[in-house]
Amino acid sequence: MKVLVLAGGLSPERNVSLSSGCKITQALRELGHETALIDVFFGLEDYPGLTGAELFTAPIPERWRKVDPQAPDLAAVMARRADKSRSQFGPGVLELCRGVDVVFLALHGQCGEDGRIQAAFDLLGIPYTGSGYLGSAVAMDKDLTKRLVSGLVRTPAWTLETYTAADIDALAERTATPCVVKPVDSGSSIGVAIAHDADELRAALEAELAFGGRCMLEQYIQGREIQVGILDGEALPSIEIIPKEGFYDYVNKYQAGAARDICPAPVEPEVEARLARDTRAVFRALGLNAYARADFILDEAGVPWFLEINTLPGMTPTSLLPQEAAAVGIDYHALCQKLLDIAVRERG
Repeated sequence: MKVLVLAGGLSPERNVSLSSGCKITQALRELGHETALIDVFFGLEDYPGLTGAELFTAPIPERWRKVDPQAPDLAAVMARRADKSRSQFGPGVLELCRGVDVVFLALHGQCGEDGRIQAAFDLLGIPYTGSGYLGSAVAMDKDLTKRLVSGLVRTPAWTLETYTAADIDALAERTATPCVVKPVDSGSSIGVAIAHDADELRAALEAELAFGGRCMLEQYIQGREIQVGILDGEALPSIEIIPKEGFYDYVNKYQAGAARDICPAPVEPEVEARLARDTRAVFRALGLNAYARADFILDEAGVPWFLEINTLPGMTPTSLLPQEAAAVGIDYHALCQKLLDIAVRERG
């Protein structure tokens, strides 16, 4: 099969995406697929002088494999592209996508996981992996997701706030702490903070202005961090994440050794069944397909609280969904093949 792996893009999670793309590309090539890896934003600029056919044997860029501890400076990324058009698609990207059997989406976050690229591909008749445009768009919006599923699963109380710097003091005074401050449409815990008091809340709200001054303030639930993958409609074994320090933030997610993962999670059978049931309920309610990963907090009473669902989970060396799949005998190569097979079945 001829496959184009799309990664990178203009998202705070671009470095995570590039790392996922490297590992996916390597696995697909080892499976015998003719596979090229392209940064959706830079396109052919990353491969000067190469023809389209040569991209499918080009070495995987080593600089893309490792996730830097800090999220990228997107303004600097934009400035590096020679093609100064406003298109999110770099030079040659759409032409390459039209010439393959399947596009494997290794994109994370905005411009990739939010449904816009999926909608473009639907209009162009390009098969791709993962969920469709509508489910992807809904799942990317944490507020909208919780509105749709709050009657189906237990989720922490929340408010959606749009504010300016002048509103911060009043907002901090009327908001109960501890609480979680998070961007409404970002992933990898970028921009997420736990505010234990009003001073920490003010600082978090000031930092959140960098994301447009639109955020969620969510009830803080003390407990264990549990995530559940779902593959072709079936829940995978849950996984518990135990960071060595702090919570499961961007650094703890992608730096080797920063957190300990336990899969299957050490929970009672009835709790595991509840986690699986809630994951399937959210997956169905949002109209998702192929695969996803739901995030939960398991409180001290053993009750799962749903936080969000990710429609293009990480596939990096430290990512969780591949570990969950491996727990039921699906290794990384088989997981990539299954995602291709689902794409062909649904959109081929």
